[in-house]
Amino acid sequence: MEGGGRNIGEEKKKNVMVAIDENECSFYALKWALENLYESLQNSEVVLFAAQPISDYGYIYASSFGVASPQLMASVQQNLKKAKDFCTQHEIVAETMTQMGDPKDTICEVVEKLHADFLVLGSNNKGTLHRAFLGSVSNYCVHNAKCPVLVVRKMP
Repeated sequence: MEGGGRNIGEEKKKNVMVAIDENECSFYALKWALENLYESLQNSEVVLFAAQPISDYGYIYASSFGVASPQLMASVQQNLKKAKDFCTQHEIVAETMTQMGDPKDTICEVVEKLHADFLVLGSNNKGTLHRAFLGSVSNYCVHNAKCPVLVVRKMP
């Protein structure tokens, strides 16, 4: 036994979270991780996570405050199913999870809640001006997530 009480060679499964959204960059990041980190993912608990942004406040009624539209919810579920099917094709078992809120904040909150050991997300390749005014989810997560973050950027 090692000092931690585990047998040598016995390794604790890692919690790996992959952020998925409607953007093709997140699916590219998942594909890259499945192809390049296959052995690590095979021995990990994989969670495919999608944030459900709250409806634009200018267009909601008090009765629906804090509720995502049915179309958005269906789209999020469809994206998660597509990602889970993709994992299954690569013989990786994955769970899915959603939570409502601003994607950058929600991703970091869930990383902490799940005690994720690793976060994978895609980069939209937004320009410098766009990132300066609107911010970047990947940049925010790199600086605020409580685990290592892998940002996969699709090269042109």
